[in-house]
Amino acid sequence: MGLASDELVEIQLGKNAGDPSVVTVNCPDKTGLGCDLCRIILEFGLCITRGDVSTDGQWCFVVLWVVPCSPKINIQWTSLKNRLLSECPTFTIPFYLDLGSLPKITQTYLLKLFSVNRKGLLHDITHVLCELDLCIHRVKVSTTPDGRVMDLFFITDGMEQLHTRKRQDETRQKLSSVLGGSSVTCEIELVEDFQQGFSSLPPTVAEELFSPELSNGQVCSQALSSDLAKMKKVNVTIDNSLSPCHTLLQIYCADQKGLLYDILRTLKDYNIQISYGRFLSDINGYREIDLFIQQTDGKKILDPEKQDALCSKMKLEVIHPLKVIVVSRGPDTELLIANSVELCGRGRPRVFFDVTLALKMLDICIFSAEIGKHSTAERQWEVYRFLLEERRDFPLSSRRVRSQIVDGVRRALMGW
Repeated sequence: MGLASDELVEIQLGKNAGDPSVVTVNCPDKTGLGCDLCRIILEFGLCITRGDVSTDGQWCFVVLWVVPCSPKINIQWTSLKNRLLSECPTFTIPFYLDLGSLPKITQTYLLKLFSVNRKGLLHDITHVLCELDLCIHRVKVSTTPDGRVMDLFFITDGMEQLHTRKRQDETRQKLSSVLGGSSVTCEIELVEDFQQGFSSLPPTVAEELFSPELSNGQVCSQALSSDLAKMKKVNVTIDNSLSPCHTLLQIYCADQKGLLYDILRTLKDYNIQISYGRFLSDINGYREIDLFIQQTDGKKILDPEKQDALCSKMKLEVIHPLKVIVVSRGPDTELLIANSVELCGRGRPRVFFDVTLALKMLDICIFSAEIGKHSTAERQWEVYRFLLEERRDFPLSSRRVRSQIVDGVRRALMGW
């Protein structure tokens, strides 16, 4: 006998403006479920202010307090609930069976837009797609000499209804309302055998973008300035003395957007099960996270090498969840952003949204943009590349201007 949707997922909206809404998930467990739930919440433009999770390996109970990342974001609560429900297993399974690794059949569509270029256009389009619960997987944007733009978005539909005429008409209508008379055509078609595509980077650029630590030169080019000391104040410890069956993983670090997602993503990639966890409220810009964890065999993490590897990896992911640099590409200026990809192949949500918003706020036009994958010896990355248009009053070759761009983009991505 199945459970009603309200028994699996419940959303209680905040009573007053600014009050957090409470998302409760009570369903069968699976490895990585917490990561998958946090990813969806981040996709919808929500930040997690507090969190509690507990499981017996068969059934889990998750409570998350969430607020919009920006007051301008229109949260589609019904769509959010349906997406969360889609991640809930429908039957009880052993926790060591990693359902997150099983592929889901999701149709990919190509959205073609031809329009007159203007400042902020790419972000306005992205904003509409996010509100429609359309996830961007790949982008190819180019500007013609006559000032027109061809935007190619490879997207999937969180509602899984884009094959219907009604859903396609809704998408065209909302895009047209934003583009106004500048839109020439808007086409949507199904894509067979979609592949993300790989981004080829010059060796010197790849070395700077993917280096695990920042050199003195990179600190300047990546514009971390006063935030660097705060970001690097991270403490990750393991304690096996408090529980006979579980390892306590404690994390103290600077607060940032997507923090809980980054932590749970790392544990999911290590195939580690959380039995109990608490994500405490913000304290002077820092967070405390306590997680009682087990290996897939139901035992503690006792091997010192495994402990060191987990702590090092967690510290790295918390300090550098995203890389942001500005480089010269011939006579042009290129902005690059990289984020780690989950082992299942999914990249970080809303990166394209945040970057285009930051560039719009800086009054910078985007000449071309694309998203691709890049593999290093350690992991796979998702790389966003933006070729920026020059302005006389804002010379992109200036070191000060480049630092200002990186700082603005990083702050948008980190929620500062």
